[in-house]
Amino acid sequence: MKYTLILVLTFLLGINGVQSQTIEWMSLAEALEAQKKEPKKIFMDVYTDWCGPCKLLDKNTFQNPDVSNYIRTHYYAVKFNAEGQEEINFFDQTFTNPKFDPNRKGRNATHQFTQFLGVKGYPTMVFFSETGDPIMPVVGYQKPQQLELFLKMIKQGDYQVFSSPEDFETYRKTFRPKFRG
Repeated sequence: MKYTLILVLTFLLGINGVQSQTIEWMSLAEALEAQKKEPKKIFMDVYTDWCGPCKLLDKNTFQNPDVSNYIRTHYYAVKFNAEGQEEINFFDQTFTNPKFDPNRKGRNATHQFTQFLGVKGYPTMVFFSETGDPIMPVVGYQKPQQLELFLKMIKQGDYQVFSSPEDFETYRKTFRPKFRG
């Protein structure tokens, strides 16, 4: 009996540990549909297959339990390949990648939605409001505590009171991260 209880607890803790470290990625269409039922902001990871910092972001930042739990709780998480073939329908417009070459290795043509979002480098994380409007991008690799600032600032709406770059700089300097590195 005691041995069985230990096995059951180990199993349950193991499952919870794995789940707590997993971000539930979805497509933009799925996230926009989910917003209709339960409004939440969207966190989009714009990446490419060849991007080294994108892979580090996946491995080091998105696998961090604090980051993954926060994103899963407060956002719909979207993975978007900036050079992929996915068709995106966004605000009555359709975006594709007509110059995509499936035989090409490495860099490929840039998706029209990537251009629409104004993404200039990878990785870029784009935040969207509860109604699907783009809020802001965050460009480049972010460690868990660096990303925490943006995750919490956007979730809490603090970005809405900034009227100058100095306001953000003051916010950044006074922000006290709680995520483990």
